[in-house]
Amino acid sequence: MSSQPLETDVVILDGGLATHLEALGYDLRDELWSAKLLMENPEAILQAHRDYFAAGADVATTASYQASFPAFEQRGRVRHEAQALMQLSVELAKEARDDAGGGVVAASVGPYGAYLANGAEYTGDYDLDEDGLIAWHRPRWEVLADSGADLLACETIPSYAEARAIAALLRETPNINAWVSFSCRDGEAISDGTPLAECAALFAGNPQVVAVGVNCTAPSHVKSLIGRLTESPIIVYPNSGESWDAEDHRWLGIADPVEFGAAAREWRDAGAAYIGGCCRTTPEHIRQIRESLA
Repeated sequence: MSSQPLETDVVILDGGLATHLEALGYDLRDELWSAKLLMENPEAILQAHRDYFAAGADVATTASYQASFPAFEQRGRVRHEAQALMQLSVELAKEARDDAGGGVVAASVGPYGAYLANGAEYTGDYDLDEDGLIAWHRPRWEVLADSGADLLACETIPSYAEARAIAALLRETPNINAWVSFSCRDGEAISDGTPLAECAALFAGNPQVVAVGVNCTAPSHVKSLIGRLTESPIIVYPNSGESWDAEDHRWLGIADPVEFGAAAREWRDAGAAYIGGCCRTTPEHIRQIRESLA
């Protein structure tokens, strides 16, 4: 049963796409993560988007987080095939949106660290500088900016250099809007140690940027991080509260959707205008957010 009719004063994002796909029975132990299903079972992605809309989400974030030309080329997909798979990620989200009777499609632009698949999106430990990051992001960026998505979700950004690269790419493509969200290591700084406020300042006053905030971050840090952001709108979609053990490739801890929904009220009251979930959050987390904020 959908919670969609309940009214809230914030935009409700979706939750962890890969998390829900795994709950549906799909094995994503792969460097492409959920993007591998673009090749193997796109209907599964469509179902996951539909489930999030049914739970009350206003936004579908595409399965392109881990998608990139180099990643697909490593699987033997030539350039036009890789581009078609990225476009497919948007078409699936648009179909689910239309089935739900409305909503927003956000094309996920994951960080360079997601391609490295070594946990670097949580550390910002990169082997590319700002110019290298611009060059790496640009081919996928151009595809997604021209895909028909409503906006780009530039998410889980762990480094100041990558934030500067994203800002540069936005200047290159004035026809597309975006939100920008950072992975953070504590209540003050993003993953590479740069203060969140310093990163957010790169996007201050840019009319293309619909929101700035944090994702893929412990929920215990979110309220403090909101306080570091002086401009609105603010977007937050943290992890469930569990922690990722990169060495053993598993999640540690327990998260409760009801507690997550209750925390969303604090984030709204602190100033967040877009609220959802990231890793290990499910349609039930999104349902609890909407009902808690209604």
